[in-house]
Amino acid sequence: MKNGLSELAKQIIENATALAFKYGHSTVGTEHLLLALVSQKQTAAASVLESLQVPPTKIREHIERLFREQKNVDEPTGERNDPFDAFFGNFLGNLFTQMQGPNNNTPQAQRGSRAAVVDRSRKNENKDTPALNYFTIDLTAMARSGKKLDPIIGRDKEISRVVSILNRRTKNNPILIGEPGVGKTAIAEGLAQKIVTEDVPDTLLGKRILTLDMAAVVAGTKYRGEFEERIKAIINEAREAGNILLFIDEFHTIIGAGGSEGSMDAANILKPSLSRGEIQVVAATTLDEYRKYIENDAALERRFQSVMIDEPSADDTVQILHGLKKAFEEHHQLEITDESIYAAVHMSKRYIGDRFLPDKAIDLIDEAASQKGVRSHRTTDNLKKLQKKLGTIMAQKEQAVAAQDYEKAASLREKEVTINAEMSKERLAAAPKKPQKEKVTAEDIARVIGLMTGIPVTRLLKSESERLQNLEKALEGQVIGQGEAISAIARAIRRSRVGLASHNRPIGSFIFLGPTGVGKTELVKALAREVFSTEEAVITVDMSEFMERHNVSRLVGSTPGYVGYEEGGQLTEAVRRRPYAVVLFDEIEKAHPDVFHLMLQILEEGRLTDGRGRKVDFRNTIIIMTSNIGAQKLTKEAARIGFSTDDEANEEAKNYEKIKSTVLEELKTHFVPEFLNRIDQTVVFHPLTKVNISAIVKLELQKLQNRLHDHHLMLKFNSKAEDFLVEKGYSKEFGARPMRRAIQEYVEDPLSDGLLNEQVKHHDTINFTIDIGKQKLAFAVKKPRKKIKSDI
Repeated sequence: MKNGLSELAKQIIENATALAFKYGHSTVGTEHLLLALVSQKQTAAASVLESLQVPPTKIREHIERLFREQKNVDEPTGERNDPFDAFFGNFLGNLFTQMQGPNNNTPQAQRGSRAAVVDRSRKNENKDTPALNYFTIDLTAMARSGKKLDPIIGRDKEISRVVSILNRRTKNNPILIGEPGVGKTAIAEGLAQKIVTEDVPDTLLGKRILTLDMAAVVAGTKYRGEFEERIKAIINEAREAGNILLFIDEFHTIIGAGGSEGSMDAANILKPSLSRGEIQVVAATTLDEYRKYIENDAALERRFQSVMIDEPSADDTVQILHGLKKAFEEHHQLEITDESIYAAVHMSKRYIGDRFLPDKAIDLIDEAASQKGVRSHRTTDNLKKLQKKLGTIMAQKEQAVAAQDYEKAASLREKEVTINAEMSKERLAAAPKKPQKEKVTAEDIARVIGLMTGIPVTRLLKSESERLQNLEKALEGQVIGQGEAISAIARAIRRSRVGLASHNRPIGSFIFLGPTGVGKTELVKALAREVFSTEEAVITVDMSEFMERHNVSRLVGSTPGYVGYEEGGQLTEAVRRRPYAVVLFDEIEKAHPDVFHLMLQILEEGRLTDGRGRKVDFRNTIIIMTSNIGAQKLTKEAARIGFSTDDEANEEAKNYEKIKSTVLEELKTHFVPEFLNRIDQTVVFHPLTKVNISAIVKLELQKLQNRLHDHHLMLKFNSKAEDFLVEKGYSKEFGARPMRRAIQEYVEDPLSDGLLNEQVKHHDTINFTIDIGKQKLAFAVKKPRKKIKSDI
């Protein structure tokens, strides 16, 4: 409010001035103000007239008729012979007398009598309340201004409950309890709006809802007694005014607020006034804080009536956003489509699990509109140069004026005018030919979801679609010989990405069985690289750390009262920070049986409740469990079929299927049926064949070649050298795990020695062959034909 006038008051004065000009009057009088008042809807004057059963249209028609009959008079000085004196004397003077006619003896008419209006005006009379004016914000004044509070949609039931509690004789102090973001503060604002529009019982007419700023009350109270003095002043002014409703948001903060040794906190100072009914308080807090602070103080709790504020449904949230749509469109100067509102509600509910409607949906709409506005109003490079040049010239002009070099200042002023003209032309050129408001679409909402959570929910681009179709090929290039496992995971990823997967379960859940060294962990890493773009998207939980029962709580966090409660769970915190990831439970068979009770919740509902009661969303994760159950049988099979010939392939496949069935039966004896039934697929990894090992050798040597890129070295291996590495890099017991050690020993170590003694230099080609006598690899260096300048 500026100069003591609200925006609505300023608008009425402007309308009255326009009416005076319209009818050719030289001064703005009370008749113009009255006509402007009754012409404006939703004003206090219109509400009073309607309550008195006097239609504003009747007054408006009467004044306009008098204006037409009156001659245009211009009297800048002297008294005016105003024909409206008779109108005000006769019409308004008899207004209340007419209300007492034989047809107006109803209770409704009696409530609208002049005495009621005078009483209402007395209640609304501004009293001398310096403490309240300084430490509170008047919500009813903001509601009366018409533009400072957002409309309240879908909360009539809760507001009616608050009104009924306020209308009680005793314990008439409601406390709003609900999760953050469900609209507790909005209900207080909605009550203020209903008081302004007089859509409340008579006992609440003329009430003022004042929001108490507890931080301002506490701030600066250095000496003992200062805080208590402020609180007492607020209580006394509220009691004397008689029409004050104190709204205290985050009500739990009054417990201990301002309290020090030998003094009382705000809660204990308020208790006597609340118990005697001297003041009324509307409080708001979260359910956790209510249980932690308010319930422990029974004397404070019994003075309040709790009102539970539940999260609105998706349909109600859509209606709320439609109500707020106009305000956001005016702020961002763009159009918000209905599809974006629907997408904001349903995507926030699907992908933002740790927050509540309508707050998270409103945030999505606001940020999407903000991003759209920023992109559509970017400054061109030429305009940036002109702005920079203008700033330099203005600084030089100020220096010239300070040095009293007015001739130079005048010259710089001319340049400033020229640049401003160029900037205007540049803005016009950059502006679209046909100005059209930008639109916020569902795709914009999806983009913001991706930024907030890291989960890609935008429509599939052609490049991503092709990548998903070729996912098997990409994974098979990194993990050799495990086509069955790769196919199962790729299918789950595609189902999830196109929206066909269940919304209440993880993207996919798998158990990987197989002997060590066949590529189980490598497949998980390759999946993270291809789908999640980084190996950091793997959340690994070593289940050998959870063999004891007392360690199980580390997954979800300690219960209240135990060490580590505030730190959160090892698993739940990792998923909360990265909700779109691969969760790897390594060696799942080693975990304590209690772990599987937690796993049931993850696999079936896609969520897990941590030690602090927060629900952690697993619906955008891929759950992979590795196990060594049946590994001995698979290892024996690998020893028999690992280096077979092509003629024996069919027989080996049959033998593998038999062993696979045996391993799966053994799995059933170790895990309970309800756990196994929730797994999407159990994959038994194939033992590696000689062909597989040879392919792995080529893959590992290519990785080494990539690492030598900065040295500009070219590595070449003949077939005998590769066969040598195949023999040394494969073990019946450990699969392909010795491969990296073999490459380190027979390739990397000799190569590093050659680089150190300068036998090998940049841009050389190194040919590796087998040294049969010494059972190792030997290399020969081939120098480049032309001398190449070294980059190092």
